Amino acid sequence: MRIETRGLTFDVTEGGPPGGPPVILLHGFPQNRGSWAGVTAHLNAAGLRTFAIDQRGYSPGARPSGVDAYRQAECVADAAAFVDELAGGRADVVGHDFGALVGWQLAAAHPDRVRSLTAVSVPHPAAFAQAVFTDPDQQRRSSYIQLFLMVGKAEAVLTSDDGARLRTMLDGVGDAAPLLEPGALTPALNWYRALAIEELAKVGPVERPTTFVWGDRDTAVGLVAASTAGEHVTGDYRFLPLPGVDHWVPERQPEVLAQAILARIADAS
Repeated sequence: MRIETRGLTFDVTEGGPPGGPPVILLHGFPQNRGSWAGVTAHLNAAGLRTFAIDQRGYSPGARPSGVDAYRQAECVADAAAFVDELAGGRADVVGHDFGALVGWQLAAAHPDRVRSLTAVSVPHPAAFAQAVFTDPDQQRRSSYIQLFLMVGKAEAVLTSDDGARLRTMLDGVGDAAPLLEPGALTPALNWYRALAIEELAKVGPVERPTTFVWGDRDTAVGLVAASTAGEHVTGDYRFLPLPGVDHWVPERQPEVLAQAILARIADAS
């Protein structure tokens, strides 16, 4: 299905029984709504109505030009609109990677729209920013971003040799083909180019019931950032580290993640 909101058209995969409690799922880079397929199968079986959305830059009908169109404020406003359009103004929210960053900010800025939050792989924005500022290990882990900031060069590196580097990045966890389509990669990279770490540091606390799931073999997010996320949550908080799991939690451990989501939703009742 597709929804039109904020002057853009977004592609959505819906599942589960009509009338079931709504869950909004937000993906990250370099994936799309298909990354949630293994998770939503379990959520739908439990009676939840799921909406996995190709976010701004990923839906062909939602690719505004210019880096500023991909600022976090715009992406969060999209997520608020998703909740309004698809869930009647209130939903359980799940996000991975950039989708987690958006979910945290949505819960902080619009707690009325978020019944519960399950964030995956990326911690509260202020915790992540503080780690980037002060933790040498996190600085090393985040150094890959420098390539993505190079307009033209990043696109050339990721698409050369039939997208070999992008395909390697997604090996076993996703399909590179959508981002290799004409006009697709630059909008996705613009999320990085519009990202201001200083703004992430200003994101306020989350009062909604929250679970943060993180794989301890995540190469992009280290222990310092992950372990301090709870300092920015005033509501009920759970930190679920997964031993031996990398960044791609929804694909590597869909059942474990689904159970964590279901537990969070149940306890938010």
